[in-house]
Amino acid sequence: MSELFDAVDALVASRSPLPPPAERRRLRQAHALTLDEVAAALGVRRATIGDWEAGKTEPRPPQREAYARLLRQLTQLYPAPESAGASREDTAAPETFTEPRPTVSPAPVDTPPEARTRAASAATPSAAPTTSDEPAPAVTATGPAPAETSRPAPATRPLTTSRGPGAKRAPAHPPAVGDAYAHGPLLVLDADADRNVTGYGAGGLILDVPAKSLPALVEWTLTEARLGAERLHGSGKDADPLLVLTEAACERYGLPGQLSESERVSGRLVEGHKVIKQLERAGWQLTKRGLGAWARIYRPAEGSRRRCVQLCIPSWRALDTRAWGHAAQLEPAELARVLCLYATRVMTPVGSPAVTGLQLMTALNPPTRASEPDADGRRHREHRPGSLGTEPMDPAPCEAPDGHPVLAGLPRFHVRGPEEKLFEEAYDWARDLNDAECMRRHLVGIDVNLAFAAAANGVVVGLASPPVHVTNPAFDAALPGSWLVDLSHVDLNRVKVGKQWRDLDGDLLPSPFTPTGQRPEGPAWYATPTVAYAVELGYEVAPVEAWVRRESGRFLDGWYKRLRDAYVATMKDLGVGEKLPPHEFLEAMDGYKSRDPELGIVVDAVKMTVKGGLGKLREKARGGGWKPGQAWAALARPTWRPDIRAAVISRARVNMHRKMLHLAAATGQYPVAVLSDCAVYAADGPSPLDILPYGADGKTVPGSFRLGVSPGMVKHEGTQSVLWGANVLEQLAGDGHVANLARYIKTGEVSAKDTGE
Repeated sequence: MSELFDAVDALVASRSPLPPPAERRRLRQAHALTLDEVAAALGVRRATIGDWEAGKTEPRPPQREAYARLLRQLTQLYPAPESAGASREDTAAPETFTEPRPTVSPAPVDTPPEARTRAASAATPSAAPTTSDEPAPAVTATGPAPAETSRPAPATRPLTTSRGPGAKRAPAHPPAVGDAYAHGPLLVLDADADRNVTGYGAGGLILDVPAKSLPALVEWTLTEARLGAERLHGSGKDADPLLVLTEAACERYGLPGQLSESERVSGRLVEGHKVIKQLERAGWQLTKRGLGAWARIYRPAEGSRRRCVQLCIPSWRALDTRAWGHAAQLEPAELARVLCLYATRVMTPVGSPAVTGLQLMTALNPPTRASEPDADGRRHREHRPGSLGTEPMDPAPCEAPDGHPVLAGLPRFHVRGPEEKLFEEAYDWARDLNDAECMRRHLVGIDVNLAFAAAANGVVVGLASPPVHVTNPAFDAALPGSWLVDLSHVDLNRVKVGKQWRDLDGDLLPSPFTPTGQRPEGPAWYATPTVAYAVELGYEVAPVEAWVRRESGRFLDGWYKRLRDAYVATMKDLGVGEKLPPHEFLEAMDGYKSRDPELGIVVDAVKMTVKGGLGKLREKARGGGWKPGQAWAALARPTWRPDIRAAVISRARVNMHRKMLHLAAATGQYPVAVLSDCAVYAADGPSPLDILPYGADGKTVPGSFRLGVSPGMVKHEGTQSVLWGANVLEQLAGDGHVANLARYIKTGEVSAKDTGE
């Protein structure tokens, strides 16, 4: 009989009743479960769970009985509404609350706070977005800023929230004073098979989105969603809300899930698309870059109130894999976690990490502020000291990249040499292994954490005044600028190390004055940190001429601190804390990203924000139609400042050389290759501790490399055998070129001939 009973039980299990597909999705989301979590519990693929929730397929034994059991338990926790005719706003979650739409009349004192601005906003209201690709600087209205106004709606619209354990609880009443952005900086929107839209936000928050069209979605975002972020500086502006649309959400709102080839090349949806027409009819505008992977939809500001929503569309390649890894493939809730963490610790992204990194500079150091009241009690916008101002500035001729309008007078095809062009770039230097190094067993790479961010900390740069040309100047290390000076007399065989003269093997070190590490042969243009380092090494300098900036300051200090804190906090979340002893640090770094791959994405995005933001300071002409001598769009920005980029890169290269110099003086160890912020050494063991001489007190050579997570400290980049290195050098040898082993030390894979690019 037992066999018969087992057969009956199996028959019942094969037909275990299940709720409708949409209810399955609702229950999972209500408990804040991801598709991956459910799939892992049931031993199936994530796509299988998605198909069950979409009604494309039905589960079969043995998973069906387990899946039915899960849904029964969730139903007990999150019962469906009793009313069969309840609207979706009523059925999607156990809690609801309503918010009135804003009214056009001036807000009285007791108006709900979402219809009022903070006191700081009254002093420095912000402008609507420009119609260019660049956000406009904050604009201060004349006179006392009016209270934010609002418009009454014929009826209120409910805003429904669904929550699982640990999700942020939204209040069931109008927001309090600090609640204007109670739902965080952004939402990731997804749509189901029934065209219902769900928004995933910070802290596990889940919102039902009632909007049926893109114009309605923008309106809902600005009036009801309570999205955005506080300004990073009192004279700046609050961050606009960001909506991230999945492919399903795009299709729900009439947008293509994927761009056509021509649209992908142009980077935007074709003009005249039906959704663009919908926006136009509703009075919404787009910036000059149109409706692309990153878009701004806005109406002109009313007084102090910005009315702008940003869109991010991953399926249109908004999240480049070089910066965001596999973020575009994440489930909506997981993607929301990644982007919200980045937005909280860095800023709400406004484009690629490069664009965001540049915008972060202005957000932390705004160009304008509100003036003191004049005789009529009116305030005006005025220049804010310490900023780059609101007007673009021409570089010195030596600082300008080829094709810049200030070089229009040069003969066609003229090639500028070092005596005409400032060339401050990161290291790409390598040499052959000597006999002693060939006898060792390992090649060990060490990499400087956030090297360019560390170099930006404390660097003095020119601000809002143009450069001044001087001849035969006395060098001043405190004066930012570009100097034409001959540094070929600096001999690395005898230099000052820590203010003491030391004899070294200069042939085993790169020159600190050129990216190639080759000794300069005559006068060349250098940024201030490079020339100052020649003086630090004990040599006199005599500049022939210079372009200097007498209005100067530490413009990037706040930028460094913001990115440093974001990086260190995220690494701590991954189990790599500050001030760990060397051995513990190396253990903590071993496979740290695998502990939480989503946090690993944030770490990489922070790194790209640093590098990309600095690169944007000298953005080159892009797109067809440009000819040398013509201006390009980036030149209209006050933040197009190649001199600032040169100063930071100069300082990063000098910092790297100083560490290598101190290590060589103390231990006799010299690098065999340097690529940007990575140096490779021959060693008897495979660990960085076989290079760096840590004592029993946990200290190493002062001024040299130190293991740790903080910017400027180093981590293990990779280890390969000396035999591997010899083979790579032989394989890629040619034309007197030495392959840079630092390029391949991490994985050991050599994919192509090393051209130095």
